[in-house]
Amino acid sequence: MALPFLTMRLAEEGMRVVRVERPGRGDPNRWVGAPVLPDPAGSDAGEPGMNAYYLPNNLGKEAITLNLRESQGRQLLAELIRELRVDIFATNQRPGSYARLGIDYETLRRIRPELIWVGITGFGPQHDEAAYDPILQARSGFMELTGDPAGDPMVFGLPMVDLGAAEHAFGSVMKALFLRAATSRGSRVDISMYQSAVSWMVAPVMLSLCLGEQVTRRANTHPFFAPVSVFPSSDGHLYLAVGNDEQWQALTQLPGFEGLDRPEYVRNAGRIDQVERLARELEAITREATTQELVERLTGAGIPISKVNRVADVCADPLLASRLVRARDARTGVEICISPPPVISEYLRQRDLNLDFPPRLGEHNAEIYGALGHEAAELQAQGLI
Repeated sequence: MALPFLTMRLAEEGMRVVRVERPGRGDPNRWVGAPVLPDPAGSDAGEPGMNAYYLPNNLGKEAITLNLRESQGRQLLAELIRELRVDIFATNQRPGSYARLGIDYETLRRIRPELIWVGITGFGPQHDEAAYDPILQARSGFMELTGDPAGDPMVFGLPMVDLGAAEHAFGSVMKALFLRAATSRGSRVDISMYQSAVSWMVAPVMLSLCLGEQVTRRANTHPFFAPVSVFPSSDGHLYLAVGNDEQWQALTQLPGFEGLDRPEYVRNAGRIDQVERLARELEAITREATTQELVERLTGAGIPISKVNRVADVCADPLLASRLVRARDARTGVEICISPPPVISEYLRQRDLNLDFPPRLGEHNAEIYGALGHEAAELQAQGLI
């Protein structure tokens, strides 16, 4: 997901993004998840290659096919980069295939010296080891920090290594574009998903390596503050985060919480020292009220708290509902939506937060190759697209 997420971020900024996929089945992710669109042939299976896992990270893009295993296919790629005046070439192929496919930096920069070349790999360009997000969560220590201390290590609910590497790549691309604007020089950007993930481990690394502390999973609690955890309500769950002694004092002055105003809990250190006992006492209080009641009372007192939302709740949040990015398929009328980027670009604003529907495999072959003077049907007959 790292490369598709990066390039969708670029599409949301108004860049023209063209997916290059191998002929036949294309990106394997096209076939993962439930079919979303009705099958034009009328079967109940849904339209092939437009499945649920592929769609959300590919709004706003175009798609062509190209057989890079053939020398003529590599010549076509060179022509595309030159004639389309490509600014950024990005790949998530394993490094061992760069030269064989003709997509290595040295080859492409000879075609277009000002090109910004981006390679996203598991462990960097010197390592050809295959990697997926959960493998990297395990290797980077994320899983050791996630889950209940009495249970197994767990992966995070989102592919955070994929997404994090994509965001780090986005920042590096912006820096490369600025450098090119200032110097007219292109750049090579290599993003190691492993290094990306480990770059966030600043506190665990210091605590473990320098202070000799055992850093491991703590369920929903915090190593330095209490009470910080999930607590039950009469109709669900909420997350409470008391970050300082003033917030704790405000909590103990609320009706129902007065019994917690005891000397041993006045300071954060005392609450940390008796965190399990404190949690049991808080649970006995919070489970007597509804989530909404608790959120209103504690928010009013300046204490950070939130309902533990389902995804449907998040989508209905007023802070998000009006910012969803949408895409409508012109052929079927099916509409999908995704969460917005952290900052809405001027391009998205001008389009009223709408992007083009994710492209079908090779959907833009005729348009793009035709602009270069090639007949798509002829290229297909030659096995090149």
